[in-house]
Amino acid sequence: MVEVGAGTPLRAVQATLERAGQRLAVDAPSPGATIGGVLAADEAGPLRHRHGSACDQLVGLRYLAADGELTEAGGGAAGLAQARLLCGSEGALGVLVSATLRVQALPASRVWVTRPVWTPLEVHDLVRAVLAARLEPAAVELDLPAGAGSRPKRDRRAEAMARHPSMTGRQSTAPAAAGSLVVLLEGGPAEVAERTDRLLSLFGSRSTVTRSAPPWWRSYPFAPGDTALRLEVPIAHLHAAVYALRDAAGAPVPVRGSAGLGLVHAALPGTMPPDRVAAILVAVRSVLLARQGRCLVLAAPPPVRRAVDLWGELTNLSHLRAVKQHLDPTRRLAPAASPATSNTPPHPLPHPHPHPSLADLALCVAEMPLLRHVRGR
Repeated sequence: MVEVGAGTPLRAVQATLERAGQRLAVDAPSPGATIGGVLAADEAGPLRHRHGSACDQLVGLRYLAADGELTEAGGGAAGLAQARLLCGSEGALGVLVSATLRVQALPASRVWVTRPVWTPLEVHDLVRAVLAARLEPAAVELDLPAGAGSRPKRDRRAEAMARHPSMTGRQSTAPAAAGSLVVLLEGGPAEVAERTDRLLSLFGSRSTVTRSAPPWWRSYPFAPGDTALRLEVPIAHLHAAVYALRDAAGAPVPVRGSAGLGLVHAALPGTMPPDRVAAILVAVRSVLLARQGRCLVLAAPPPVRRAVDLWGELTNLSHLRAVKQHLDPTRRLAPAASPATSNTPPHPLPHPHPHPSLADLALCVAEMPLLRHVRGR
C-alpha cells in the first residue's frame, strides 16, 4: 500500500512506484491529475475495466471535514464505506488531505490489439465476443471519430493479400474514416502471447498488435470550449445510446471510452446553440432511461450550462441530500459541486477545479510531501 498527499500529481506517484517495480492501477485521463482530484472526481481511465476506479482501490482517507477537523476514514468495513463516500463528491463533503491506496506489481508484458470499426453495432458485436472469450483484458477501449461512416464493402483480394506470408509483421491498412476498438492485455509474456493469438483469431485479418498505446489512449474526445458528455449504460445497450446521440445530433459525434464497461464520453461543438444541446439531451436521456443508463454534462460553455439540465434524472437525489446535510449542514464545502445543492456541473474535465471557496485549503494540500511512505515493497 502507499499513502499519498492529495495534491501529489498522479504522474509523480507512478514514476516513484515504477522504480520499485510497482504501480497504481490508475490512469486518469486529465493532464496533471492529482491523487485528490482523481478521487474527488472519481475519474478513471482504461484500466478501470479490470481494476476498477481509484476509489475501488482505496484503503483509507484523511480529510478535512466541514467543521475543519482532520478526520481519518478506513481501517474496516464501516471506515472504508465512509472513505468511499467522499469519492466523486467533488469536495462537497470534505477536503481530501491524503489517501492510502493498494499498489500492484508492474505487468511483465503489455500488448495492445487494435481492430478498425465503423459502426456502433459492429462495436457491440465485437465487445460481446471479446468478453465471452474470457481473455481477461485489462482494458477494452473505443475511439469512434465523428467521421466514422459505414463499413466498406468486403474486399476478398485485400484480405487474401493481408494473410500472405510476405505481409507478416506489417500492418494492414483501414479506411481513414475507421474508428478503433483496442484491447489491452497484461500479464506474463507467455500468457499474454497465448491470449493475443486467440484475440487475433477473433478480430480477423484487419487487426494489429503493438507494444505501445495508440495516440488517443487515455484521453477525452472533447476540447476546451466543447460540450462534454458522459454516457453510462449497460454494455448490451451502448450501441443504442450512441445511435440515439447520433440521431439527436443529426450527424455522428466523436465518442471515446470504455466500451467494455458501457462508459464513454462524447463531444458536442461549443458553438451549438443551447436550445439545440437541450433537445439532444432530452432525446438521448429518454433512450437511456429505459435502459438504466444516464447522460451527464461534464463541461459546457456558460450559455449552455445555464440553459440545460446538467445531471438528468437522479434516482438517489434524496440520499445525496441527506448525506450532504449530515456531513456539511451549513453547506460550507463546494456548494456548486453537488446535484444535492446546485445545478452547476461536476468537475469540468480536463480543467482545474473551479471552486474558489476551496482555494486556500487546496493550496495547503498541494504542498504536502510527495509520498509519505510506501509499505509492502
